[in-house]
Amino acid sequence: MTETRLTGTRRRGHDGTGPGAITPDGCAVEMYARLPVNGEPEVIRKAAPAGARILELGCGVGRVTHPLIELGFTVTAVDESADMLARVRGARTVRGPIERLDLGEHFDVVLLGSFLVHAGDPAVRRGLLDACRRHVAADGCVLIQREGEDWHRNVPRERPLGTDGLVRIASSAPVGDGVNTVHVEYEFPDARWTQTFLSRPLDTAAFETALAESDLAVDAYLTDDRTWARALPGTGRPRG
Repeated sequence: MTETRLTGTRRRGHDGTGPGAITPDGCAVEMYARLPVNGEPEVIRKAAPAGARILELGCGVGRVTHPLIELGFTVTAVDESADMLARVRGARTVRGPIERLDLGEHFDVVLLGSFLVHAGDPAVRRGLLDACRRHVAADGCVLIQREGEDWHRNVPRERPLGTDGLVRIASSAPVGDGVNTVHVEYEFPDARWTQTFLSRPLDTAAFETALAESDLAVDAYLTDDRTWARALPGTGRPRG
């Protein structure tokens, strides 16, 4: 593998180390290509109409994209990293910042996974949710992945990653204004990566308030731990 290669201007408070390309938010492309699929596609399948057109915001290397295509969905995959998008197969791909996305189209389902709703900057979070609202059909839905309620409290912790890897949430420390800086370590027999990023914990009330600011409302929590929510568009449109 090559040495760390930064692709684009680093986002404030975000960093990453390890072999290969590192995206502006600190994600290591080679490492993300190794991540296994968890239960996300099944959660989405149960919440989405069969054969739905899905707009996936922050698709990365296609870890969830590819199973969704296999399940019969039509996916438009969006990411700001060309290195990430180069790994995506079978989907229409769009490169650019999510918060400024405006395709002039509406989709049956808009998907915002990977805890993106916990962006440290509230203006970025608002931009992400406005993009969801802007692109969801009137009778469609937005599927959002959240952090668990104790995600920042149960630290440090680690768990296996696939058959031979390990992920360790090493620390989560307040840096002011309700934001934490999180440091994560990924270890495999042949390589090691780290990622540091800013995250804003949101309890259920704060999460639902953030959605309301973008004219979205929770219709249902899709998992017992409330880490997946389905939101419906309101009758208005968000500002901007």
